[in-house]
Amino acid sequence: MNTPVPAPDAQPSTQPAMVKVWDVLVRLLHWSLVSAVLLAWVTSEADQPLAQQVHEWAGLTALAVIALRLVWGVIGSRHARFVQFVRNPRTTLHYAQQMLSLREPRHIGHNPLGAWMIVALLTVGMLAAGSGWLSITDRFWGEEWLAELHEFLANLLLSLAAIHVCGVLFASLRHRENLPRAMLSGRKRPPAAGDVDNVD
Repeated sequence: MNTPVPAPDAQPSTQPAMVKVWDVLVRLLHWSLVSAVLLAWVTSEADQPLAQQVHEWAGLTALAVIALRLVWGVIGSRHARFVQFVRNPRTTLHYAQQMLSLREPRHIGHNPLGAWMIVALLTVGMLAAGSGWLSITDRFWGEEWLAELHEFLANLLLSLAAIHVCGVLFASLRHRENLPRAMLSGRKRPPAAGDVDNVD
């Protein structure tokens, strides 16, 4: 009869404990905005009435999400607040120079370039959704200049989003950290020597 071999003693984990960075609302608003923009883009050229209606509702949803994010950026949790992660132009330029020479520090929250990209995405997204909403009102219905402005802003938003994704992938590789997964879980690796964790 075989005698069971006792399991070896469990080894203590060498993985550092993760720290909470982004709260539930930040993550929910982030992925809701991504979904709304993608849905609006997919239905932007459709001629069917249902698809056009979906496009309009996606734009209105994006506008509502941006409005909530702006409010939460003022009164929200620490890493959600704009004052915590939006740096001045001098600091941002210095970070860009460090990045070009591959010497940029890891940030626990958003890095300075990422922060300004968020500001740009929210601003252009709000203008794109707002111009789309105006174009379906009685006052501005059929205005060609507004339709052209809406199309320009929508294309600009998609371009910024593509640059943002490239920046996320670059930072993920540079600092060996899965940032999309962090925006899903809200948790990141804790600060280490040389990392930056901005204070209010």
